[in-house]
Amino acid sequence: MFVKTGDTVKVIAGKDRGVTGKVAKALPKVNKVVVEGVAIAKKHQKPNAVNPSGAIVEIAMPIHVSNVQVLDKNGVAGRVGYKEVDGKKVRYNKKSGEVLD
Repeated sequence: MFVKTGDTVKVIAGKDRGVTGKVAKALPKVNKVVVEGVAIAKKHQKPNAVNPSGAIVEIAMPIHVSNVQVLDKNGVAGRVGYKEVDGKKVRYNKKSGEVLD
């Protein structure tokens, strides 16, 4: 998967199209990522010790990795490619040519 936890990404499809955010969690087995502030859903919680009367909490839901593009340091969104630099395999932005790792 071309996205890692901590990357800054731009959403290119869906109801949050155009929004940028940081990847909070990468789920490579299902090809999904959780982006902070994107795909927010309300979840009802049962009463517990912390919330004796229960609560409605907002959590970020996973979105498919094909709906995001990684931003480089200059804020340019593009596809991710791989190349070898100094004997190490690194990710780079195909549009700007800048190394991401």
